[in-house]
Amino acid sequence: MQALFKKHPLIPVIVLEDANQAVPLARALLDGGVGIIEITFRTQAAANAIQAIREAIPEMLCGAGTVLTRDQVADAISAGAQFALAPCVAPDIVDYCRSSELPFIPGVATPSDINQALKLGCKYQKFFPAGALGGASALNAMAAPYLNQGVRFCPTGGVHLESMNSYLKLAHVFAVGGTWLAKSEDICSGNWSSITERCQIALERIGSTNDA
Repeated sequence: MQALFKKHPLIPVIVLEDANQAVPLARALLDGGVGIIEITFRTQAAANAIQAIREAIPEMLCGAGTVLTRDQVADAISAGAQFALAPCVAPDIVDYCRSSELPFIPGVATPSDINQALKLGCKYQKFFPAGALGGASALNAMAAPYLNQGVRFCPTGGVHLESMNSYLKLAHVFAVGGTWLAKSEDICSGNWSSITERCQIALERIGSTNDA
């Protein structure tokens, strides 16, 4: 799992109504320096979107988000998804992904969730919804008892340009996820240059913080 996400501190979280938008969107992200994408299974277009990206842009790391059922996991795998995430801890999904050799990141919101996910063998976890739960300070407090077990987090939900570095500076955060990198209005209007620019700005801000 560490090798999979090592070069990707930003994970765009995408909801697509039209799978035909997937490839130009992925190219816009890649042009902005972001080589990873999470296509959420909140619409019927998700599986087709993942398949289109995997076929057209194999260098883009493409995952399935909001997987809540075994059928969704199966569809994601058939489409070529390279990882999957969920907003919750679901033992049946953890087991199914493991048996299918699909890297899986469950969602956690409480210390009990963190503990349950660790007991299921999931050291990489999605802290969701991060903003509503109290942000980086809340994550730091919740995670403290479990850090010696090697747990790592991807805060998602309410994360934006101004708050992302408050999470990324934490040693136990491996990435942040967010919808702000590719806004729905830009996707619908085909404003790919704005998405590219937003990615570049975010990566520059991460770089300037790391250099400070």
